[in-house]
Amino acid sequence: MSNTHLSDTRFADLSLAEPLQTGIKDAGYTFCTPIQAKTIPLLLEGKDLAGQAQTGTGKTVAFLVATMNRLLTSPANENRQVNQPLALILAPTRELAVQIHKDAVALNAHTGLKLGLIYGGTNYEQQRTQLSEGVDILIGTPGRIIDFFKQKVFNLRAIQAMVLDEADRMFDLGFISDIRFLLRRMPEPDKRLNMLFSATMSFRVTELAYEHMNNPTVVAVETESVTADKVEQIVYYTANNEKIPLLIGLFKQINPPRAIVFVNTKRAADTVWSYLEGNGLKAGLLSGDIPQKKRLRLLEGFQQGELPILVATDVAARGLHIPEISHVFNYDLPQNAEDYVHRIGRTARAGASGIAISFACEDSAFYLPEIEAYIGIKIESKHVDAELLAKPAPAVKRPKSSKPKHAQRKPGGSNRDRRPPRRHTSSPKQG
Repeated sequence: MSNTHLSDTRFADLSLAEPLQTGIKDAGYTFCTPIQAKTIPLLLEGKDLAGQAQTGTGKTVAFLVATMNRLLTSPANENRQVNQPLALILAPTRELAVQIHKDAVALNAHTGLKLGLIYGGTNYEQQRTQLSEGVDILIGTPGRIIDFFKQKVFNLRAIQAMVLDEADRMFDLGFISDIRFLLRRMPEPDKRLNMLFSATMSFRVTELAYEHMNNPTVVAVETESVTADKVEQIVYYTANNEKIPLLIGLFKQINPPRAIVFVNTKRAADTVWSYLEGNGLKAGLLSGDIPQKKRLRLLEGFQQGELPILVATDVAARGLHIPEISHVFNYDLPQNAEDYVHRIGRTARAGASGIAISFACEDSAFYLPEIEAYIGIKIESKHVDAELLAKPAPAVKRPKSSKPKHAQRKPGGSNRDRRPPRRHTSSPKQG
């Protein structure tokens, strides 16, 4: 991590339990990031916290360190039952829950705390058994956790620490009623340590914090600009039928080592993936209809560099801590300005630089003014020169076993081919 993104606060100088300090050192952390330096000391004093920080700033480590230290320094009640976790960490997506668990495993190497990971789409009986046998820190998505809770596989009466990560995304995905259900079944807010982290601190997020937390301190760590300082942002104004030729042309000209292509719908994801593969550009496809085990394999392949390109819907816009993503392509401009920030935040992480290239087409160009107003700058526009446009080979077909029911469509298409824009509505739950 670049020193320009670190504070002067050392983890070694914080009053942390010795096994946790050892895990932090072994994981390679020496200096705190700004959000860690501002939040961890408050949490160690037992103060509830609502933290706002740009994606990639280290908030996961902040709440994991605070949670683990709380459990190590405040022994559980001797009447605690086996199926009562001591901490609950909720994340909006499976991918984020998996990443939090991965970070927790590294920090937890010497503490003896038992970690549990619960999310939908896979391993139902295995997860049920894990909960029945008991965990100290339960990490997961709301849907599957609610499922097991209502079956009385576990209860929340011994909770000492609670974390809501990406709280704004919880609202977007329609999880808030589930979260309130869980919060009301924990000990009173003043009997536990409460943490809420969010990329944006909207009124509804703030309201949630004050309703279910104990007078939380609000801590915000923001850069001068909303978007990462080292992201070069470019927009091409393009016709619908030029989008595939332009995307393939740019890939062949730039040859990015690791790139994500964001689209707004599963149909567009399928189309883009099919044309990339048909033109010799090896890509993975991450959208809501991809089975969980395959999703995890795709992400692993992308992280390891076996797949240089990932085509993704917004399911991948948050929570993916993948280093060295050089380029983000917005094949479709997002309908929400905040989603633009989260998407391009996949590159230029931890002090690195990156490039974000967006297509403002006939269907999505009208989202651009709102995006530019939100980020506070006018994005540099470039002309679509004829030499940039490739003559794409035909798209390949996905195997029948994994091909969605919808038909593939030609690049560009008409508005009738697209799902209507949806703003601030709930998408299918992924818990």
